[in-house]
Amino acid sequence: MNPNCLLRFGLAAVVALASHAAMAAPLLDEPIQPVPLTLKQDPARAEIGRRLFSDTRLSGNGRVSCASCHNLTSGGGDGRDRSVGLHGGLTGVNAPTVFNAALNFKQFWNGRADSLEGQVDHVMQNPIEMGSTWEDVVKKVSQDAKYKSEFSAAYKDGVTKANIQNALATFERTLITPNSRFDKYLRGDPNAITAAEKTGYAKFKQYGCVACHQGVNVGGNMFQKFGVMGDYFAKRGNPTEADLGRYLVTKVESDKHVFKVPSLRNIVLTAPYFHDASAKTLEEAVDIMFRYQLGRVASKEDKESIIKFLNTLTGQLDVKP
Repeated sequence: MNPNCLLRFGLAAVVALASHAAMAAPLLDEPIQPVPLTLKQDPARAEIGRRLFSDTRLSGNGRVSCASCHNLTSGGGDGRDRSVGLHGGLTGVNAPTVFNAALNFKQFWNGRADSLEGQVDHVMQNPIEMGSTWEDVVKKVSQDAKYKSEFSAAYKDGVTKANIQNALATFERTLITPNSRFDKYLRGDPNAITAAEKTGYAKFKQYGCVACHQGVNVGGNMFQKFGVMGDYFAKRGNPTEADLGRYLVTKVESDKHVFKVPSLRNIVLTAPYFHDASAKTLEEAVDIMFRYQLGRVASKEDKESIIKFLNTLTGQLDVKP
């Protein structure tokens, strides 16, 4: 055999073995874990959901769709303080990102939905958001020949409320963003993030940010009071009903100002921040968290270091059911 061929074969084998070793490396033992590379879903149902997600016919007046408030070409939100509904009215809170929503333990800022199907149900009937009735939605979808055929193939009972909810939720479960640089680091690539970013992660843990922002979604798995170490709402002023948070669901006094901890995945893409969009920049958000959640004073350098770490949490935004 040609020696050059042997050399090329040897190099290829080394590269292949190195890649395999990197893939097989054990996950680092950290409070944050990587987004799975896929959440396997029924492709036919996901494709139906993908089309429904951008279909304005689902709204009461045919003007808005799920995609109106959740832009899949950027951060999965709409970049506004409040979203604009079907009649031009504003929602009560800032739209959270739809990316990685499948990894949250509850949906909505106040956690009023236990599943993505439940979230779809709330939004569809909300008079400010989609403003529809399920009777009308089922009728519109059933009258579309392509939808009717696709639903019949994907679901035994064809077009129903439950199946429309499931199709949309199935599509949303495909909207995960794996392979952030930090995830690659967690999977064993020490060079995936810089020394400065590693320092930022260490500060993130040392200051206690990780007490609420951990797990696969770097948040999204617990409720927490907004203003643990100070009265954030008194300082901000202009109280709204939405500020009551979890209390609107439970009517339990201790749940006032309690919200689902948001995910920090893709955080640099999802400004403005918090349910009230009060922080327009990531720097402002970090300042508020230090003051009202941690009750700690951090140097400018430490906060900048943490923001460098947060920049490593941006994953792949490939929208492919």
